[in-house]
Amino acid sequence: MKKLDLNLLLRTLGTLLAFALLLYLLSQQGWDEIWVGVRQIPTGYFVLSIVLMMLSRTSVALRWHALLRSGGVRATIGQSLKITFAGLFASNFLPTTIGGDVVRLAMALRVGFDKVIATASLVVDRLVGMAGMGSAAPLGLPPILSAVAVGECGPTTMTTLPWVQPWLARGKRALDKLWQATVLWIRSPRGLLLAFGLTWVHQLCLFTINWLLFRGLGEPLPFWLAGGLWSFTYFVTLLPISINGLGLQELSMTYIFSHFGGVSAQSAAIVALLVRTLQTLASVPGVAFLPEILSGSRMKTDENG
Repeated sequence: MKKLDLNLLLRTLGTLLAFALLLYLLSQQGWDEIWVGVRQIPTGYFVLSIVLMMLSRTSVALRWHALLRSGGVRATIGQSLKITFAGLFASNFLPTTIGGDVVRLAMALRVGFDKVIATASLVVDRLVGMAGMGSAAPLGLPPILSAVAVGECGPTTMTTLPWVQPWLARGKRALDKLWQATVLWIRSPRGLLLAFGLTWVHQLCLFTINWLLFRGLGEPLPFWLAGGLWSFTYFVTLLPISINGLGLQELSMTYIFSHFGGVSAQSAAIVALLVRTLQTLASVPGVAFLPEILSGSRMKTDENG
């Protein structure tokens, strides 16, 4: 419990620090200019962004559903949607490295899913999501490599920093565990391929949202570059130093897009805040599903397989 309390304290402090840095950055840009920037985005762009964010979240739920079904769990689409959206809502208050996975597992067991398959499916679900973002990362590499070539990022490589080594070791152990969980789905590649395809649906929605919002601010960004740079933001927010990546996602996105995307820091900060707002709004439907799932009643499963 002491270790848990310490981790929570550190993540809370990390969240506050990231938010403080973000607020400082925004104040330097000027609040009036930021508000003017937000107002210039066409209403249609906002509406389309909300629709795309909901489609993104639905794709995440269907991705997990595909893994459950291919693993032998007779879950219905309704169950997968309810549990996923409830987990997304709960993840607003949990560390990024946990997200809604622990909540989803608890709910899955509550409604009677097989414990082993449910646990493994969540691990593979996270792995597939990371693989999807990893496959998009090369799209954002050209401007980053150019910055490294001219010395903007400094001569020191990340792997030579002393604090990076422990994280690399932890990453290797995590990959070993992920591989053990993935073995269960190797015999069912169709389920994995379907999950990976749904991951790209989810990603394309996020990439389009970023592309639209920057375009609305008058700083058009190439679509694939917007996607590639977002993938780097995603991996930064996996660091367990804030609650649900609050502040960290916005700060990292502001830095990455302004330094390597060629947009102003003001526009990058505005889009980062809008994306966070859209993500939070898209998780709200989960509130309606929490009472039903936590009531102890088992939702009906698909007996037809």
